[in-house]
Amino acid sequence: MSLFPVRAALLVAALALALGPSPAGAIESPSYTAYFEGKYLTALKLAEAEAAQGSKEAYTLMGEIYAEGLGVAQDLNKAADAYAKAADLGDPNAQFSLGTFVAEGRGVKKDLRLAADLFEKAAQSGHASAQYNLALIYLNGNGRPSDEAKAAEWMQKAAEQGLAPAEYDLGALYQFGRGVPIDKAKAAEWTGRAADGGLAEAQVEYGVMLFKGEGVPVDEARAAKLFRLSAEQGNPVAQNRLARLYANGVVVKADPVQAAKWHLLARTAGVSDFSLDILLAKLTKDERAKAESEADDWRMGRLTE
Repeated sequence: MSLFPVRAALLVAALALALGPSPAGAIESPSYTAYFEGKYLTALKLAEAEAAQGSKEAYTLMGEIYAEGLGVAQDLNKAADAYAKAADLGDPNAQFSLGTFVAEGRGVKKDLRLAADLFEKAAQSGHASAQYNLALIYLNGNGRPSDEAKAAEWMQKAAEQGLAPAEYDLGALYQFGRGVPIDKAKAAEWTGRAADGGLAEAQVEYGVMLFKGEGVPVDEARAAKLFRLSAEQGNPVAQNRLARLYANGVVVKADPVQAAKWHLLARTAGVSDFSLDILLAKLTKDERAKAESEADDWRMGRLTE
């Protein structure tokens, strides 16, 4: 971790996050059943009826439907209003979603202090994404006074629920001793968990740790696999690392065309490497054409995913 990677941006409300932790009773309600069947307009009508009976989960669902424009025109004002009603009734999903709206000024006036309050309410109910956002607020001093110890505490809670960004950032806190004592082993452990969860940034960072034996035993073969996984997700740092492996024949068989392919992709994304530029210049015309063609094919594959 050459640079402290903790994110400045909050996790935003998304259907998978906001609706995932809802109580079983809500998920089994007619409105949620219709929603998960893709019958959004029906879900909205049912949710309106359920909300009239005081269902906080129904208000949350209404907020999601208006926020995403599912079956109806997107209306951030109506979404914020529905979230606010659910939040007042104590629904942590709505508190989280409204918090992201307030933090960004979507459908409501931007208010970082209020956003922090909403995230804290949801966080205290065990909402992992709210715990993560609250950790970032304390870390960056946005909406609350900066407090790295509290940031680490909330980051730990979110990480223990398996939230990959929180696992990755908790690893960084241990790596650099922010809010917790420096602990290379714990830094590697949490970064590794995030890597196992598929987070591209964590995969390349953990790969570096494995190569250096930093807080974890050296394992170059596993590091190479992680570089590839991260590179395939489009991480330019991992693409550069993978290019170097192919250029030098480390762990993988030396392959200048593959080295050039990954270098071209990384360079396009802004990661320069003079030694790989030299390799590129030494390729034959056919090798250069093949590398460029494979890089183009990779980009096209990403566009069609």
